[in-house]
Amino acid sequence: MSATTDTPTLSFWFEFASTYSYPAAMRVEDAARAAGVRIEWRPFLLGPIFVAQGWNDSPFNVYPAKGRYMWRDLARVCEPLDLTLQHPSAFPRSGLVAARVAQIAIDEGWGPDFVRAVYAANFAEDREIGEVDVIAEIVASLERDPDAVLARATTAENKERLKRTGEEAGRLGIFGAPSFVVGEELFWGNDRLEDALAWAVRAR
Repeated sequence: MSATTDTPTLSFWFEFASTYSYPAAMRVEDAARAAGVRIEWRPFLLGPIFVAQGWNDSPFNVYPAKGRYMWRDLARVCEPLDLTLQHPSAFPRSGLVAARVAQIAIDEGWGPDFVRAVYAANFAEDREIGEVDVIAEIVASLERDPDAVLARATTAENKERLKRTGEEAGRLGIFGAPSFVVGEELFWGNDRLEDALAWAVRAR
């Protein structure tokens, strides 16, 4: 989709460890295209935000009943979307390397494919996305040079950029993922995607 001054924009904030960001990432592009909305892909890290809320782990681990519900609910969400869901053998996994690479991929125009591939690796294939070798394999599968991409991803400038993005998320009031931002309006959760798109169209 080519962006114009009249094209409404939705910022899609996602974390690679986030369970509900998985179905959101897999469907957001098609949904936005159908609505005539441009997507701004915004990878960030939830860890610092959780720490600020007093958690040192995912709330789905902190509260076991909530976690059991989430995994069952996620299976219900993924089934009609024909998305494979495999409970990761480690949860949550670090999305740090993937987020740094995602910034580069988004800049270069192959971000959506990379993002979807990482989510599939984590939640459909149970691969350790926190490991550099796994991310390198994903980059190579997209016909990119993993050594060159990882070199750019690990520069001080790119690391600082991800840190600033996290700070921006805090200023926007983002407390979880996926989150969708339209102007100053915040929508939280995969099930709020359609509401966010409708708001973007109306706000135009």
